[in-house]
Parts: sequence; C-alpha cells; structure tokens
Amino acid sequence: MNPPARLPTTDPQTLRAFVAVAREGNVSRAALRLHLSQPAVSLQLKTLAEATGLQLFTRTPQGMALTRDGAALLPLADRALAALSDFGQAAAALHQTVRGTLRIGTILDPEFTRLGAFLKQLVETAPQVHTELGQGMSGDVLARIARGELDVGFFLDLPQDPLGPPYRLRALTRFTYRVLAPAGWGPQVKGRDWKALAALPWLATPPASAHHRLQRRVFGPGSLTGIEPRRVALVDQEASMLDLVKSGVGLSLVRDAIAMREAQAHGLVVADQVALECDLGFVCLAERAGEPVIAAALGALDAVWG
Repeated sequence: MNPPARLPTTDPQTLRAFVAVAREGNVSRAALRLHLSQPAVSLQLKTLAEATGLQLFTRTPQGMALTRDGAALLPLADRALAALSDFGQAAAALHQTVRGTLRIGTILDPEFTRLGAFLKQLVETAPQVHTELGQGMSGDVLARIARGELDVGFFLDLPQDPLGPPYRLRALTRFTYRVLAPAGWGPQVKGRDWKALAALPWLATPPASAHHRLQRRVFGPGSLTGIEPRRVALVDQEASMLDLVKSGVGLSLVRDAIAMREAQAHGLVVADQVALECDLGFVCLAERAGEPVIAAALGALDAVWG
C-alpha cells in the first residue's frame, strides 16, 4: 500500500472500529458491539488503512486477523481512546459541583480532633456540602456508619487491634493514654505496674467507649494481667471521669495532655510506669469512599492533617 501523503488525522470513531475489530476478530461482532452496521465498520477500516497507508488486517476463514503493522498500532489506539475518555471526564468534572449532606460522627473535644479547621476547609473547598454533626463514643460512631446513619466519623483505633473491612480508616495521629489518680494517691500509683493498679478502684466506661477497649487490653480474661479490677462507677463522659477522679472515687484512663494539665492544675497523680497507645482516625465504609461528598471530606481532612 502506498504511504500517506501526510501524517493522518484519525477520527475517534474510526479508532473505535479498528480496536473493536481487532478485539472481536470479526466485523459482524464488532458492528454489534459498536451499535453500527457492518458496512459502516468496514468503511471505517478502509478509511483508516488509507489514512495510514498500511494494511492493518488480513482476512482468514475465521474472520479478521491483525497484521504486524496492525498489532503495532493497536496499543497506541487503546491509549489514544483512553486519553480521549480521560479528557472528557476531566472536562465534565470541571463543571460538577459537589452537593449534598455530610453526616459526621464526632468524638472527644473539637480542639483535639481539629474539627473547626476541618469544617472550615470543607466549606472552602465544597461550599455546597451541608454538614450535620453527631457527638458520641467511638463505638457508637462506627455502629451508626454501618447502619447508614452517619457518612463519616472520627474514631479511636487500637494499634494492636486495627480496624479492618468493611471500613476504611485514615490514621490522623497517635497519642498516649495515662492512668490518672486522685490527689494524694502517689504512694498507691507511683512506680506501680498494671497488676498493682488493678487492686485499686477504677472508673468503668460503656463497651462503645475506647476506654473500655483499652482497659480490656490490660484487665480481665486474656489481658496483660488477667486480673479483673474493682470498678466503682460507670461513666460515659470524659468531663465526668475527671470530676470523679478529682473527688477521690478512683482511677481513670486519660489522654496524656489532659493528665499532665490536671496534675499541674489540681495536684492529681499520673502513674509513671504504665501507658497505652491509641490512634485517632477518620473512618467511612470502604465501598463509599469514592462518593463525591465523602471524597470531598477526605480531601479537606488531608489538607488539615497533612
């Protein structure tokens, strides 16, 4: 076949016909795939052959087989069509504005989770997204996400027992929990290990609380100590825990920054031989991570937490 007089400019539909026939090995099947008539597909193949100056197919008893030149051009045709598809999707995305409601499960205090900075970033990057906040404990947030009542939420994850499917967790920061004791309890807690501390009165928390999961690591059957401590009160609010510790009721797990602050401000005692690690994370269902509103939230989160 004679070479083309100039470099060919190829219509995307012609490339689609070329790729379809190459994949199907048959003009009839390619025409069905493209929702075109067989003569139309044959004409497009002829047009491409003339434009390139190459023989792209040979006829066989089974149908159409690529020549060596056709096989060399096939991956380039695939890439060209993929690039056109990417271009179209990118152009469409520029016209799209993310809209909807994002239901966020919150835990602990807003300063620690950087909730204000996160919401500010989300408003700036996705102004059409309306947010609804629901405060609770980590386990409650997880259960509500599973039930579809929340879209995303903050969550306290244990490094030794990380959260897995069906959730996707974005780790934000690792921090430490300390054991905080009432003022004057220095002799009972200083230099003491978990077994010794188990003999003292403890504040308990509901199963949905991260404190509950942390205590199970060190107390009870299968734990580090195997000992069940004496729990004297069930508390579900961090502020209430601090009040009860200050009142001399018992020990509690407290975030390290709060423990140090309370020790300095009110003379509470921090156990110096024990600590537990915990991760603050942001969680959603893995299958929903690509939804526009949730993707916008994850992008805002990355901008705040890095």
